[in-house]
Amino acid sequence: MYFSVAGIKGMFLANKKIDNQVKTFITYNKGRDWRLLQAPDTDLRGDPVHCLLPYCSLHLHLKVSENPYTSGIIASKDTAPSIIVASGNIGSELSDTDISMFVSSDAGNTWRQIFEEEHSVLYLDQGGVLVAMKHTSLPIRHLWLSFDEGRSWSKYSFTSIPLFVDGVLGEPGEETLIMTVFGHFSHRSEWQLVKVDYKSIFDRRCAEEDYRPWQLHSQGEACIMGAKRIYKKRKSERKCMQGKYAGAMESEPCVCTEADFDCDYGYERHSNGQCLPAFWFNPSSLSKDCSLGQSYLNSTGYRKVVSNNCTDGVREQYTAKPQKCPGKAPRGLRIVTADGKLTAEQGHNVTLMVQLEEGDVQRTLIQVDFGDGIAVSYVNLSSTEDGIKHVYQNVGIFRVTVQVDNSLGSDSAVLYLHVTCPLEHVHLSLPFVTTKNKEVNATAVLWPSQVGTLTYVWWYGNNTEPLITLEGSISFRFTSEGMNTITVQVSAGNAILQDTKTIAVYEEFRSLRLSFSPNLDDYNPDIPEWRRDIGRVIKKSLVEATGVPGQHILVAVLPGLPTTAELFVLPYQDPAGENKRSADDLEQISELLIHKLNQNSVHFELKPGVQVLVHAAHLTAAPLVDLTPTHSGSAMLMLLSVVFVGLAVFVIYKFKRKIPGINVYAQMQNEKEQEMISPVSHSESRPNVPQTELRRPGQLIDEKVESQLIGK
Repeated sequence: MYFSVAGIKGMFLANKKIDNQVKTFITYNKGRDWRLLQAPDTDLRGDPVHCLLPYCSLHLHLKVSENPYTSGIIASKDTAPSIIVASGNIGSELSDTDISMFVSSDAGNTWRQIFEEEHSVLYLDQGGVLVAMKHTSLPIRHLWLSFDEGRSWSKYSFTSIPLFVDGVLGEPGEETLIMTVFGHFSHRSEWQLVKVDYKSIFDRRCAEEDYRPWQLHSQGEACIMGAKRIYKKRKSERKCMQGKYAGAMESEPCVCTEADFDCDYGYERHSNGQCLPAFWFNPSSLSKDCSLGQSYLNSTGYRKVVSNNCTDGVREQYTAKPQKCPGKAPRGLRIVTADGKLTAEQGHNVTLMVQLEEGDVQRTLIQVDFGDGIAVSYVNLSSTEDGIKHVYQNVGIFRVTVQVDNSLGSDSAVLYLHVTCPLEHVHLSLPFVTTKNKEVNATAVLWPSQVGTLTYVWWYGNNTEPLITLEGSISFRFTSEGMNTITVQVSAGNAILQDTKTIAVYEEFRSLRLSFSPNLDDYNPDIPEWRRDIGRVIKKSLVEATGVPGQHILVAVLPGLPTTAELFVLPYQDPAGENKRSADDLEQISELLIHKLNQNSVHFELKPGVQVLVHAAHLTAAPLVDLTPTHSGSAMLMLLSVVFVGLAVFVIYKFKRKIPGINVYAQMQNEKEQEMISPVSHSESRPNVPQTELRRPGQLIDEKVESQLIGK
């Protein structure tokens, strides 16, 4: 906390904490030199005060009131530059106890104790009259006046009835001798204003012979801020009204000495009084923006205190001098982005800044290679002050290099810039169903596919900790049966997107490829939402045609044309683990489904008048063979063998489908749907049956399907 003394340029009081003790210091040259306050020689009763510097001194409270109706605990006035009134204490540190009032009439050189308790002090008659009023919560009727700068005080009554004082206000004006006291006669009474006019105390105005000269000084040193200043002060024995303040009588500049100079930027004052470079400062850096043939101001380590008016003396010795710029090789080259980041966005401007610690900047060739096949050159560093703008058309990590050359040497710097593209969608692709303890592949498909450096965070199964990779696909195994959720989060710059899918895991299941009547292809837009809806319709048709509970059926319509689907038969069990279907149950359900499909019993209405049949997909015939004469006999024999084997397989397959006791199914292949979902859906490869429906127990088949039902 500090206090600026009114009327004296460069004079401050400040409280500083040293070794956990708060002490008050004073300066007369804007903080260049500080010293402790000398305590008064005697107290209020005239007894000597034993206080030896630096172990004991005077300490002041420097708080200034922001309320114009109440006085602070320190005060000074422009028209009374030598008078300072403050509250404080004498001792080794500032204290909130044993507070007294002190006054200085010589600008802080010496101090006198005036009250043993805190008082509010008001300046009247341009400081020629001091009015003091006690700080108390009790009603008062007296105040104190001093006409000799606080050396003596007279007691006056300002009201016949004691008043609870709320504040004191002096009327504005250069010759004011009127003050207003406001408060309450009791806690319940209205606000009272008491106007006190001191004009009757004076019988005349002050004349020239009523004043004496007073020279501002600091412990005898008359040169303050490079000048000697002599003020007019009214003689203490003359009781006359000052009126308009005359100001300083005269001001004379002083010869500059070392005391008029402070340490320049980057320099510190050492114990011997010299200003030497700080450990972090390199004096040669002052010429870093300098070019050969030019000049710069070379600091001597000193600078004159601001507003100091001294002349001659050591001024020339301590003032910075022009010096020719030396030729320097480039050193300390750096290249950074304008925002300090190491990332940029594809197709947008990125601003690069070239910084050089030192070197001949006006005669320097700068070459910048952006790392994408484009490079630019500049003739000097000043041409890059606004930054170098560039647009990257591709994503990736680019090596930006800059080289600076002049006649004395060269320097280079590198920046690795990550150019990214905003990630819009993430689609997790994985099988609908898998076997327990069998390796499963999951792939995160991105849109757009090239977005820059990515981080993938995978959550699957019952793992409490994620798996973090830099690749967009992983493999893992599930050790427990049931429905499992897999989530992938993709971090691209400041954006994080995710997708979640559910996969059914069982030790045994059956799968069958489904095909449809050709009219379905006419209405297939090949979008995820349509496939998901058609999957639910197909499942409903299968349940209605076979009576198999929906918990055992999972239908996934595959992308592409012609329209196909994968039918999964699952061994659903209730959460308690009971009523789990055996392999024989799955085979019987599969046979029932195939039977109904072969009988064309599964169909659904796509729209009014459009019926779609669902049936098991047939095996395709072997490819046609080119029987040209150029083939050799052995080759012909081999081709005929392949044809016969294909026909045999076809006949067995057709015959096998008509035998009721033989099961036909195909294990699900770990095919991944490498397709990006539309912006509307983030769950394209999720099974077409909602997860809630798969988990709902429902009514299971109570008895095994009998062979009689299969034969129908």
